[in-house]
Amino acid sequence: MSRPACALREATRLLATATERARAGTGRLVLLRGATGTGRTTVLEAAAEDAAAHGMQVLRARCSASESAIPFAAVLQLFCLVPELADGAWDSDERATGAGLRRVLRSHAEQSPLLITVDDVHLADPASRRWLVESARLIDRLPIVLAVTERSQYDIDPPAPGLAHSLSPALVTTHTLTRLTDNSAVTAIRSAFPDADDSWIGDCVRAGAGNPLLLRALLDDLSDGSHPAVPDTSAALYPGAFAATVRWWLDCAGPATAEVARALAILDEGWDHGPAPSAGFPDLHLPALLAELSGADPARVAGWITAMTGLGLLRPDGTGRARYAHPLLRDAVLTGVPAARRHATHRTTAEAMLHHGVANELVARQLLLTDVVDAPWALPVLQDAAALALREGRIEDAVAFLRRALDEPLSDEGRQRLLTELGSLEYAVPGSSAAILRLTEALRLPGSPQERVRAAVALGTALTGRGRTHAGVEVLRSLFDALADRPDLVSILRQAFLQLSDKDQMVRQEAYKRLAEMAERSPESISSAGHAFLVKYAVMAGLSSAREAMLRLRALLAEPADPLSEPYLLGTAATVAQWADELDEAERLVERGLTGQRPDVLHPMHEALLHTRLDIIAARADYTRLLADPPPAATAPTNAHAHALTALVETGRAAEAERLADSFDLRTAPDSWELNRFLYARGELRAAKGDLPGALHDFLECGRRQSAREMFSPVVTPWRTAAAECHLALGVTREALALAEEELRLARVWNTPRTVGRALRVLGTATGGHRGLELTQEAVGLLRGGPAGPELVTALLALGRLLTASGESSRARDVLREAAGLAERLGAIRLRDLAEKALRAGGARRPATRTGAASLTDSERRIAELAAGGRTNAEIADLLHLARRTVETHLTHSYRKLGIHRRSALSTALTGGDVACGALVRGRDR
Repeated sequence: MSRPACALREATRLLATATERARAGTGRLVLLRGATGTGRTTVLEAAAEDAAAHGMQVLRARCSASESAIPFAAVLQLFCLVPELADGAWDSDERATGAGLRRVLRSHAEQSPLLITVDDVHLADPASRRWLVESARLIDRLPIVLAVTERSQYDIDPPAPGLAHSLSPALVTTHTLTRLTDNSAVTAIRSAFPDADDSWIGDCVRAGAGNPLLLRALLDDLSDGSHPAVPDTSAALYPGAFAATVRWWLDCAGPATAEVARALAILDEGWDHGPAPSAGFPDLHLPALLAELSGADPARVAGWITAMTGLGLLRPDGTGRARYAHPLLRDAVLTGVPAARRHATHRTTAEAMLHHGVANELVARQLLLTDVVDAPWALPVLQDAAALALREGRIEDAVAFLRRALDEPLSDEGRQRLLTELGSLEYAVPGSSAAILRLTEALRLPGSPQERVRAAVALGTALTGRGRTHAGVEVLRSLFDALADRPDLVSILRQAFLQLSDKDQMVRQEAYKRLAEMAERSPESISSAGHAFLVKYAVMAGLSSAREAMLRLRALLAEPADPLSEPYLLGTAATVAQWADELDEAERLVERGLTGQRPDVLHPMHEALLHTRLDIIAARADYTRLLADPPPAATAPTNAHAHALTALVETGRAAEAERLADSFDLRTAPDSWELNRFLYARGELRAAKGDLPGALHDFLECGRRQSAREMFSPVVTPWRTAAAECHLALGVTREALALAEEELRLARVWNTPRTVGRALRVLGTATGGHRGLELTQEAVGLLRGGPAGPELVTALLALGRLLTASGESSRARDVLREAAGLAERLGAIRLRDLAEKALRAGGARRPATRTGAASLTDSERRIAELAAGGRTNAEIADLLHLARRTVETHLTHSYRKLGIHRRSALSTALTGGDVACGALVRGRDR
């Protein structure tokens, strides 16, 4: 790659002007100055070629440090063809030798105009420099151009005076070559790689750092086209021209500068993936730290940083830190630096930063790159950094800090606690396989009973989460005897045992059987959480009403709470409250339970609380929120997948729902309550598609599995009514009636509007006639008293169809319009379409669809009102504990329903047009 001509044009023009004057008899000293690699030699060589083409004599010399001790070494290069000088026959006296050499110079000038080029004059021997200065004072009367290049770059060691410092400015024309601009670099790169994309070119620009020589070397290494991305390490480049050029650049800068440059590169390693600017880095004075690491003058270090930033080799990051322009450049600077030295520098840096009061996370990032420190400050710094990263949701950073903390000397109890925390966090990192090994090691270490229980619960939770429920509960059971003298801790183990047993049918039955026996023998020995589990079991078995269950749970919640038992009590109570349609109370319990969780210790109730939070969202029919984030990748379906599948069906996204349903082979999925929920959701999809036999199979299989788990109540998966509807559609009325009656019996035990209303609605449809109409009307009346959700829509649909069948068309249309409007507000597209189809079948000429503010769901209205009040999406997300994407999706739906395109129109649309915009758009069908 050659440097763009425009960048060197001015320097070339100066030399061309000087040679023209020399041919006219007037000489000149032209001094080209510039940093290493800015093209000084390129200009000089071009000038020599041009002068020779115009018939001028050209004498050349290139100075080097290796000859700086040989008197006149540089000058003798100019006259190497003079016989008497070539033989070494000159006077040893410098003055006499200088005079003799000037006579030789004049004799050359008398023959024809002369161009003398001396490259890198700053490396010339002292005698040659003095001779050149003296000669420069005379050449203005001779046809000679003396063109000299001199390195002018800010180094840590102050430079020697320049060649022209003692000459009159009238004798010297000086020009400084500058760095490549980014635009010039882009032009050069694109000329070599015309098909490269902008991102790749941008990386090349940063790695080239505005230095023509570095950029040329980089492009030479990339010329084979085998690098779709500019690498971060020199080892990835062949033949290695870039790394060699960086080493040469450091050599030219001198040992002191090279030391500072390498110290900065070592620091830069520790800043990769660093924290936000608020983490405290500005408290540290970087020049002072680099000076401390390298032994250099802090003032010179500060000047060097400023100069290198100006040249483009350093670029400030978002925190204001001076960093190398590209990781490849940093790596090349570090080439050849032993690992031991890097580790030592990072340790020294960490200690210096700590003493300067820099934030612990920045100190810890340096410790990540050290060997064992074995100092009392190292472990607390790493643990504090991990805690901060965890609070900010950066789990992988927290894992990295705790892994490094394990290298420091620890007591057995300290190591046990750290292994439990690390294993718990590693369990949450996708693809990590170390969690169970860490937790197993933690459990084997001798420690306090509390730490052993914490390790056992975490290990049991991890094993169960990986599908090994038997192994998980056995870990807990194995400590029962060892902790016989600590009934409080055994109680915690039993509560964890009960929660984890939900993952396996046989284990669950055994666990609840033992709990019931203990409660019967000595109820006082059962904790509040244990009694809450019994309440939940009675609910699932269809033995308790919602009112009885909530009274009992509220009494348990009012009792003094054992901190170790409280998560189990809160999680169990939240689940039952959600089943009882006490959604606000359930939400408060979930948030209270999650707030009390230690995020660095794996706990079986954490996942349960998250499941209940998701169930609450589903109970509110907040489909937008359910679909805002894709469910996590998994080999078997989870509760999140089941809810997502239902939401896709209800919002009319059938193709996506089918893809999700087909992504799992349920024949190989492990038996669990989550599989049962997914079976039910898949049954809903099949029914919506018209695959009634397939839907019936899924509902009955779900019921078989739920019954095997002694889950008879319809509070979770009302499979009986779902199967009854399939039987009805297939013409098997007797089976439908039996299932609907059984579900109504169980629903009346639980006695909430949602469960009873659903059962009444299906039984009314199955019964038909006047009695069926009464049952369905009763269902609608009950459901109006509960959460206005899809169950009310389906009940209105059923009522409308029965009214149509009985000849009450006008009344039926009113009911069906109400169903369509409510479905529209919920975003339940499938139900809305069914209502509109029923309207058309009943004689309505145009469907009834709600628009405007009345069509917004509760969540959409809440978010739209906050946005209209001036809140940003990020602020709304923080306020409502939602993902930002969820907020954006809600607002998009709201804009569509309100018929607006700008945020500024929200306020008027929400308040000014509710009556008009929310009115039913009715066809002229009466």
